[in-house]
Amino acid sequence: MRHVILVRYGEISLKGLNRNYFIDLLAKNIRHALSHLESVKVRKVQGRIIVDIDDDELEEGLDRVTRVFGVVSVSPAVVIDSEWEVIETTLEEMIKPLEFETFRISARRANKNFPIHSDDIARKLGGTVLRAKEDVKVNLHEPEITFQVEVREETYLYFETIPGPGGLPVGCSGKTGLLLSGGIDSPVAGYMMAKRGLKPVAIYFHAFPYTSDRAKEKVITLARILSKYTGGFKLYVVPFTDLQLEIIENCPERQITILIRRYMARIAEEIARKEKLGSLTTGESLGQVASQTQESLLVTNEAADLPVFRPLIGLDKQEIVEIAQRIGTFETSILPYEDCCTIFVPKHPDTRPKLDLIKKSEEKIKDKADELIKKAVKDSEIIKIKPADA
Repeated sequence: MRHVILVRYGEISLKGLNRNYFIDLLAKNIRHALSHLESVKVRKVQGRIIVDIDDDELEEGLDRVTRVFGVVSVSPAVVIDSEWEVIETTLEEMIKPLEFETFRISARRANKNFPIHSDDIARKLGGTVLRAKEDVKVNLHEPEITFQVEVREETYLYFETIPGPGGLPVGCSGKTGLLLSGGIDSPVAGYMMAKRGLKPVAIYFHAFPYTSDRAKEKVITLARILSKYTGGFKLYVVPFTDLQLEIIENCPERQITILIRRYMARIAEEIARKEKLGSLTTGESLGQVASQTQESLLVTNEAADLPVFRPLIGLDKQEIVEIAQRIGTFETSILPYEDCCTIFVPKHPDTRPKLDLIKKSEEKIKDKADELIKKAVKDSEIIKIKPADA
């Protein structure tokens, strides 16, 4: 009797002529998530993906697969021959250690050569359970436990369904440049866009010595946690100190925050060209800080040609925190190592910046800033984040 993980997908089954592309990509992402487990074999059957796995690796395999975007739910199942006596005997063995008072049987006959129809399979196996277990009853509407039987070339028996994250397979929508700080918001933004199929290339702006190497390590740790859901990706560590000081020394204090955001967008767009990215993603939420007012976002957008995705735009802080806690980034994000956006915050930032005044300030540093942008991209450290690191 072998164990497998039975994987269900939802949204991608509606993709028409492109369905096989999405299913193949989902299977590939599952293989990558489980690549460190020696026993794993991933295969497709009609309407399902099956992961063959040894018993001693089953628990870890379930944990990994339930983080893969595109997976709606999984079930640990036993695989047996599609013979009635074997199915009945296996179910009897399966229910022996279980405690329950009500149950139902759900049967699916995908193999039309099997001589017993789905409804009859359910009725017959219901009788098997009633004979084998005293004081239990059938409840078709609200049972304590549902025994599921899928008859294919082989038969799969299971009674547990574990939810997955849903969404689309990472990579099916292209790649995005994720502006990853050490805060709570940006890892959540990366998670949410990965759920819509975007593969991140993370971009972190490091202002050493004003931000410490511990701040950098914090971001690397966040990237590794995120890779549990996205698979491996590149992390650009951009040296930002010289450009940041150029802005601070030559531009009005009230404009510093918005100017820094605009130059971050320009550097991120240069990296996007190099990596062939189709968008940028940030963790901005409307009204959360001075740089996230409507006017500030409009002025920031003007600095970039690529679309800028802000999946947190309508969420309040508590909603973002709850997602961060659920995906495992929160405890790292609140470590007290500041990023480059927080160390030079003006006392009275401009919350309604005017684009013409911002551009006038940029003219003062244009030549020097253009050189520093190129240098920042050229001198960026590229760290390969591997899912096995997570």
